[in-house]
Amino acid sequence: MRDTAVLVTGGAGFIGSNLVDLLMEKGHTVYVLDDLSSGSLDNLEEWVDDHRFRFIRGDITSSIEDPIRSNIRGGPPIDTIFHLAARVDVTSSFEDPKQDAYTNYIGTMNVLDHALKNDVKRVIFASSAAIYGDTASLPIKEDAERSPLSPYGLHKLSSEGLLEVYRKQWGLSSASVRFFNVYGPRQDPKNPYSGVISKFMERAKMKEPLIIFGDGGQTRDFVYVGDVAEGLYQVARSKVHGPMNLGTGVETSVIDLAMTVRKVSMQELKMVHMPPRKGEIMRSVADISKIEEETGFTAQMTIEQGLKQTYEWFKRRC
Repeated sequence: MRDTAVLVTGGAGFIGSNLVDLLMEKGHTVYVLDDLSSGSLDNLEEWVDDHRFRFIRGDITSSIEDPIRSNIRGGPPIDTIFHLAARVDVTSSFEDPKQDAYTNYIGTMNVLDHALKNDVKRVIFASSAAIYGDTASLPIKEDAERSPLSPYGLHKLSSEGLLEVYRKQWGLSSASVRFFNVYGPRQDPKNPYSGVISKFMERAKMKEPLIIFGDGGQTRDFVYVGDVAEGLYQVARSKVHGPMNLGTGVETSVIDLAMTVRKVSMQELKMVHMPPRKGEIMRSVADISKIEEETGFTAQMTIEQGLKQTYEWFKRRC
């Protein structure tokens, strides 16, 4: 990948910008395509003057051919695409399912079309554990029943299908990486659809009660964003295709999460319970054996270590 360039769609966002950091630190030329609807150039400020970095403002729901070609002229060709640009929340997909489909499905098709037209060798797609729905089979394997409970989950699953069609019919090498619950620095707590950890962190910083939807017994596999970036990189370097889970294999309840936030912030924060949210999955934890066996990747950050690092970032930056 070093004699060519890497394109990261959604690279100004939370996960995308952390991936850009990793790629730049490893010496790659990196192009970022982002419409800045949710991402921020502040997340990329370390690299804006680096000759190996180029930012392209563009929207994946329309043609991305011209903005990419005009902005990478004179630079190395794109070898690998990490496709992370998306509408990233379950709740908003209920509010506007059509726009969710445009971004998360049609947007993926546009990226794959660009890859085919420009001899891109490999596409790594950011999928989601939301494709499984509320499965009773835990830990969740890649071949578990897929019953999405939201338009978001459905569109991610449909995009995975697109990757398989393009691979089988046109030979485009690809893999779909199913993220479980990603957290860490740069996750925006002001976004109404942001994850529970960023909201807990913001409230801990402000010494406000932690809001818990339902009884807090719902569980998640919380994976640190730095581990996610490394996992994506290892998948791209491998020859594996099809879907694979990216998580820690550890199941953590929201109540236990709240208690750990209290511990790392060293505050006796109150916990306030609110009604459950529509479409929320009750239990989720990844079977991570496939990604470990195929790439050698294993998440390194424990939940307490990750929360400590995240809380320190929130105190400095938010």
